[in-house]
Parts: sequence; C-alpha cells; structure tokens
Amino acid sequence: MNVLVTGGAGFIGSHISEGLLESSHDVVALDILDPYYDLGIKERNIERCRELGGERYEFIEGSITDEELVREVVAGHDIEFVYHQAAQAGVRTSVENPKKPHEINTTGLLNLLLAADDHGVERVVNASSSSVYGAVEYLPYDEDHQNVPQSPYGVTKLTAEHYCRVWDEVYDLPTVSLRYFTVYGPRMRPNMAITNFTSRCLNGEPPVIYGDGQQTRDFTYIDDIVEANLALLETDAADGAVMNVGSTGTITIEELAEYIVEETGADVGLEYSDPKEADARHTHADVSKARELIDYEPSRDIREGVSQFVDWYRENRDWYEPLVLNS
Repeated sequence: MNVLVTGGAGFIGSHISEGLLESSHDVVALDILDPYYDLGIKERNIERCRELGGERYEFIEGSITDEELVREVVAGHDIEFVYHQAAQAGVRTSVENPKKPHEINTTGLLNLLLAADDHGVERVVNASSSSVYGAVEYLPYDEDHQNVPQSPYGVTKLTAEHYCRVWDEVYDLPTVSLRYFTVYGPRMRPNMAITNFTSRCLNGEPPVIYGDGQQTRDFTYIDDIVEANLALLETDAADGAVMNVGSTGTITIEELAEYIVEETGADVGLEYSDPKEADARHTHADVSKARELIDYEPSRDIREGVSQFVDWYRENRDWYEPLVLNS
C-alpha cells in the first residue's frame, strides 16, 4: 500500500513510518523541517527510514499549508492511506503565537482532506490530542467528556477533529482521529519533561518542575501509539470516530522527576519554578473505546517506559544529548 505520513520526519511520524516499512508498505514522508527543535533529530529519523525502506521510502520537504504541493504528493504517488501527524506542536508555543498553529493544524489539515477526497484515498488517520479536553469535569477522560480547550493549540486540534468528522459524514472519506496522551520514547522531542529531566540528571543537575509538581499526566509509550495507528490499516470499525490512546495510568510530575533521579543514579534534588501558562492540570485516558474498536492495549506503564527511555538515552547519548542541549 502507498502511504503518506505527514510530519514524517518528526518523533511520532518517523516511528509510524518505520512500522509501515517493516510491514512492507511504501511510505512517502512529507515534512517542512521546521526548526522547532534541533533538526539533527529529524535528519537522523529520515536516515533511519531510508536505511530501512530503501526505494520504498521517499522524503519530500514541504508544508501541508502548500495546497498545490499536497495535491501533487497525493496524486503523483497514488496515495491510498494517510497518517496525518504534521502539526505545530506545543501548548505554550500556541499561546505566544496562535496564528501559526491555526494555519498549520487547521488550514493544513483542510488541504489534506480536500486532496485525499479528490484522489480516492481509502482512509485518513488524524493525530489529535488530549488537549481538546481542557477543563476537567471528571477523570479519566472518555470521549464523551466535554471539550473546553485551554489553549489555541487545543482549539486547533478540536477543529481538526470536526473537519475529519464532517469529511467522513458528508464527503464519505473515512477518517479516524486519535487523541494522543503525552507521547514519549526513543528520539522524542527534546523539549519535553522526560527528556529534560533525564538530561539534567545525567549531567548532575536537578530537574526543574514548573508549578508545585502535583499536576498529573498520562504518558503513552511510542510503541503503543504506533500499534494503534497501524491497527487502522486493517479495520473500518473506527471510521468516523475519535478515540483516546493513552496508558490508562497517571503519575505526578514530582513523582516522575523523583523516579528519573532514581533511575539515573543522580545525586540531586528537585527545583521548582513558576507554572507555565495554559498547561493542563491533569490528564488521564479512558481507552475503553479503542480497546473495543481496535483491540488496543497499552504495553507499558510509565515506570517501565521511563526505565527503557533512560537506557536508550545512555546508549545514544553521544548523538542525542548534544541535540537536546541545543534545543
């Protein structure tokens, strides 16, 4: 199958691309290579996919906001399936510059849906986010929980979900939106808590916690995200749906920092700083719907996953850490 992965050089997109290549699919990765963090990580992701896929992998540098390019890629490569991972990430970034995530996350998605519909794509899988929930009414979040996003980023992700639903219902283009809960693992973005805490601990510096550290997160290991995405190649049971993809467990940020200190063997304490604007206080996924529709089952709890990440960080420290410190 010919598959387009937008944001294919990024953390999640490159892992999905690897999974597709390992399953003998042909992959076209489209990515603008925005220097939101050090591009050395994305360049390494591309090289890994090239080594794995050979002629079955093609990388195209460009933006989903370029409507003509998107149409050329979809039509010119006879794309049958789309994994839409491209986005301007970052809740805090969206507060500082709300226009950019709107253009990429909303207008860019619309360009993709139009091209996919025109060229007979079988299904579009859209990467959404737990940020669509916002204010907590109850936990864990199920898909019927109210959506009151607390950041421009969350608004763009919720808008994208509605566009996907409309294209499924009105234009008969099968779509699925997966609400990711904080994703982590090898080659993850360097500006995330797990990366920052690990890097600081291995360099003898204390983790810095924004706020009181009692905020909780449902962290999802990257392999589980890939599994959920690839399952949608085989079934139409989730067409038109939104689904949570999380670990079903939670940990406070303070506990996370303490655990990473323990795992790294660092002789450091914890530092606290002012809370960041628009950060969610709590996240927690109910994955019953994904379990029912695609047999999703998370494979790791946060402590298992963090232990594996710390081991990976140590093994890849020579190339990964300089990119983390430069981001």
